[in-house]
Amino acid sequence: MAGGAVAVFTGMAAVPAGAAEGGASFTRVRVNGGKPIVIGVSNEVAVPTSFRMATTHKWKWPAVFLYRGGTGDRLWHAIETSDCIKVGSGVCDFNERMYFDPSEWDMHNSEAGAWKVAAEVYFQGGGGDTDDEDLTVYVKRNSRLTVNASPEPVTKGSTITVTGKVTRANWETRKYASYGGRLVSLQFKPTGATSYTTVKKVYANGSGDLRTTVKASRTGTWRWAYYGNTATGPSTSAGDNVVVK
Repeated sequence: MAGGAVAVFTGMAAVPAGAAEGGASFTRVRVNGGKPIVIGVSNEVAVPTSFRMATTHKWKWPAVFLYRGGTGDRLWHAIETSDCIKVGSGVCDFNERMYFDPSEWDMHNSEAGAWKVAAEVYFQGGGGDTDDEDLTVYVKRNSRLTVNASPEPVTKGSTITVTGKVTRANWETRKYASYGGRLVSLQFKPTGATSYTTVKKVYANGSGDLRTTVKASRTGTWRWAYYGNTATGPSTSAGDNVVVK
């Protein structure tokens, strides 16, 4: 039968992956192109997902989802699955969107980190199948950086002071908060160049503030870059151009 749209919400208890009856197989599962899912505090994030399902049963509501923990906790706010894209007898490909909206649904900071991937389908008349897909997806809190380089302009050979701040999404307060102790790269791009080069690395203080000095050698743009971790997404600041005379 056709798949149609599926809408499901957080707070549901899941059957542990692999504990259902069997009767379907899932392959070619891909979530967000293999990249982490990075979520801020206000904007809905739509995660592209795709999978193939083979079964001889009449079915309804196939979906791929994220889960973890011995109780099989699930993480999503809504899931929308396409109709069957028929590949062969009893074999369908599906495109899916997994939605996360921190402005509408409660999220906990503890939900950042590694999640497993499972797929499931319900059969007409009862029963279904839930399978672990042996994949890991990282769900991360978004980070932000600011930058200011001064003075502007500056005399060649003088000191440029570069400051900034690193913050991270707090899903529970729905605000960005200081993210202290992070190792952040100071990068420079000379006028006319196409890419940035890392000049030095600086630790933010306990309030997330960044501060360092460099010698003014040529006109160009300064920025900060943070590469993230297993629970926090990477970010780069805007660039601040300084003219060297």
